[in-house]
Amino acid sequence: MRVEILGGGPAGLTLAILLKRHDPAHRVRVVERGPRGATWGFGVVFSDRALDFLRADAPELHDLLAPRMQSWQDLTIVHGDTRVPIGGNGFASIGRLELLDALQREAQRLGAVLEFERPLADVRELGEADLLVAADGAFSASRDARPSEFGTQLDWRHNRFVWYGTTLPFDTLTLTFRAHALGVFCAHHYRYAPDRSTFLVEVDEATYRRAGFEAMSEADSLRLCEQVFAPDLHGHRLLSNRSTWRRFPVIWNERFFAGRSVLIGDALRTVHFSIGSGTRLAMEDAIALARCLHSDARVDDALARFQREREPPMRKIWDAANVSLRWYEGMGALMALDPHEFAYRYMTRSGRVDHAEVRRRDPALARAYERLHPERFG
Repeated sequence: MRVEILGGGPAGLTLAILLKRHDPAHRVRVVERGPRGATWGFGVVFSDRALDFLRADAPELHDLLAPRMQSWQDLTIVHGDTRVPIGGNGFASIGRLELLDALQREAQRLGAVLEFERPLADVRELGEADLLVAADGAFSASRDARPSEFGTQLDWRHNRFVWYGTTLPFDTLTLTFRAHALGVFCAHHYRYAPDRSTFLVEVDEATYRRAGFEAMSEADSLRLCEQVFAPDLHGHRLLSNRSTWRRFPVIWNERFFAGRSVLIGDALRTVHFSIGSGTRLAMEDAIALARCLHSDARVDDALARFQREREPPMRKIWDAANVSLRWYEGMGALMALDPHEFAYRYMTRSGRVDHAEVRRRDPALARAYERLHPERFG
């Protein structure tokens, strides 16, 4: 089988690895528009549950990546100057560039062809293939060339975010919320290497306008964010990597495939970074698609099965992510809450965690919330 994969991110590379591992005779090519050794952003994070899925469904990949990861068992919410640690929330992280490098090397070791710095004006430049996989990200050119066939839906959300890094290695995944004269700022930060952390800053539209970020240079935006989060950076600097302000695009496609073309990763759907599942879902898409291609003799049958089996679990996470992003869009009003109430609201924001689950994960947080609401728990 000849497979052309557009996009050399986690989704496309994972699929290439799994296809070649299953059958070395497959002719698999990954075409990436960017250069090798470069990527947007800094680290990516996985929950313990995500790693459990990877261990069960792709153990070789798990064993390849796990030794390269940083890990911790707690989550921390910082509300102003109050820190609320929350147990029972295991995570692991890895630098995005290190992740891509490991996957690239493994794909090439297995015989996949990788081509970099090759933007395509038309996918027909690739020639005939048994399957064309669009793994070329949220702004997929191959998908956007035929949106009606995939039933593409796009909703640009209101908040703005910028993806920085820093030289300060944080102990846990931390969500820091700071009220400032310009508005409310939130930082999503966690270490992905012994001496590096992701530091993603999010603000609502009103804060973005008051701060004047729209007219600022990249350097001036970085300096202002350093000032806002100076109590959390402890003298360390923020790092930029094409770090500009963006709005988050919520993307969904009603049809996962059209003819012999199929979407995976962010080309298929995006999930807000606040639930840390984007890279996990991209790799799970690849695992599910590979499994269907291995099981069905006809590509058409495999693609139909891929959507039938993949859509329900993926939709649950996508729906939860959309609830989460709306919680962040209202974070300014929530800052008036008691810090423990705020942390509890954060934990239960998507509806996937109820009071019993909070009590199981962190009894201290559950008791603090119960004390704040004696009318319900007295």
